[in-house]
Amino acid sequence: MRSDQNYLLQAILDNFPGGISVMDCDLRIIFANPAARRVLDLPDSMFVGDPPFLEEIFRFNARRGEYGPGDVEQQVSARIELAKARKPHVFERQRPDGITIEVRGAPVEGGGFVTTYIDVTERRRNEARIEHMAHHDALTELPNRVLFHKRLGEELARIARGGNLAVLCLDLDHFKNVNDTLGHPVGDVLLKMVAERLSNCLRDTDVVARFGGDEFAVIMPIIDGDRDAEGLARKLIDVLGSPYEIQGQEIIVGASIGIAIAPRDGDATEGLLRNSDIALYRAKVDGRGRFSFFEPEMDRRIQARRTLELELRKALSNGEFELYYQPVVNLRSGDVSGFEALLRWHNPERGMVSPAEFIPLAEETGLIIPLGEWVLRKACAEAITWPLPIKVAVNLSPVQFKSRNLVQAVLTALAYSRLPPGRLELEITETVLLGDTDANLATLHQLRELGVHISMDDFGTGYSSLSYLRSFPFDKIKIDQSFVRELTERPDCMAIVRAVAGLGTSLGITTTAEGVETQEQFDRLCAEGCTEMQGYLFSPPRPASEAVMLMLRNSVMVDVA
Repeated sequence: MRSDQNYLLQAILDNFPGGISVMDCDLRIIFANPAARRVLDLPDSMFVGDPPFLEEIFRFNARRGEYGPGDVEQQVSARIELAKARKPHVFERQRPDGITIEVRGAPVEGGGFVTTYIDVTERRRNEARIEHMAHHDALTELPNRVLFHKRLGEELARIARGGNLAVLCLDLDHFKNVNDTLGHPVGDVLLKMVAERLSNCLRDTDVVARFGGDEFAVIMPIIDGDRDAEGLARKLIDVLGSPYEIQGQEIIVGASIGIAIAPRDGDATEGLLRNSDIALYRAKVDGRGRFSFFEPEMDRRIQARRTLELELRKALSNGEFELYYQPVVNLRSGDVSGFEALLRWHNPERGMVSPAEFIPLAEETGLIIPLGEWVLRKACAEAITWPLPIKVAVNLSPVQFKSRNLVQAVLTALAYSRLPPGRLELEITETVLLGDTDANLATLHQLRELGVHISMDDFGTGYSSLSYLRSFPFDKIKIDQSFVRELTERPDCMAIVRAVAGLGTSLGITTTAEGVETQEQFDRLCAEGCTEMQGYLFSPPRPASEAVMLMLRNSVMVDVA
């Protein structure tokens, strides 16, 4: 029976997945299973004959550098002293070849010691991999927001004893156009190249992270105050703005940067990031491709903007919007040929809010889509009640144009109002046609198939007006008021108006001059062959009821307001 138990115990020890060694009270290794010798990388010859002393194993390991640089005998002595203490222990030991061993030792009755050795190399690698994934961006391998917050907290704690640091928030200008036109795989490659350029611009003491999308952030310990941060911002804008070549295509994107300085602009992680983000917003508003330092006034403006946004979200359901109409005059007949519908907001607290203030906000927040659909429905519903079957023109914002529901929204507005499609005119700007031109042209053709008219607004202010006229048969081109305003003072404005009017005549397209305010402008435009005009010379935008009166009077050409 005893023999069977010994056999069973030996089988267990030999097949145990980790190493096991037993040391007697004289510090001799009286047993070490094959796994122990394998994990510890000890030669079998060491265990032939008399049991080896622990000191021999320590000396063998020290001589081959297992314990790192240092005097061999000192290393051996230190370890022997610990072994003699015979206290339970758990520790990890990393061998020079990269193998990590978990060592657990426990004393046994009689003065001996049992030690187990487990190879935890793969486990630790997996844990390190998971740890890395939890704190780094999968695409660029840069630190992510979580690790950035941790490092920023550490740096803020450090400068609490003295010093400054800068936080730079940046995103790429026009990155969305890259994804939309070249596809997300190209966008991903671009982000990797941006990450590499960012890393190459920084010092070892700086930290750069990707927050997601095209948003990045940098921590920069600074010595010379704003000058250090400004120098880095200028360098990043210059480096990131250089062309990228991806799949044979040259891609150019810029970067906008917001900067907050600690502790001046905040001494807590969230506040500092928030303030640098506010500064980034200011840099983008100021024209992109630039940097901006945080200023307290920016925060006040942001709060005011948020308040305005909240009021704007409520305005539509509260019935605070109204359409005004400005007449478009046919120069041959002198009659009103149509009206342009213009959105007005009557805020109960602010009074009349300028479209220049709330339209960009509506576009930025996406509110322009439901708001634009309301304008379409309202304009069509009011136009069907007019005493004369003239056109109503509605502006489409670039954001609204890209909405998948645009064609359906136009169709719904026509169906519910029963307005003949030929009386609806949709005005777009060149911005609408930038980007995915094929898809945008397809949308224009769908609208044309409904029977509505399409006009290009603000003609001449962009880069590609003439090419767009070739790609789509517009019914009308509207000469931007910036040319009309300086018509009598600047010969180049006169030349542009003459060219556009001549182009319209050649192509059989109606030309409408906007912003006509003086009789002299009127005379010049007539002489150049414009077919329509609108502006304060005839009438300012008026509420729907007053617009009807203009139609009935039929004498708008002498109604100088």
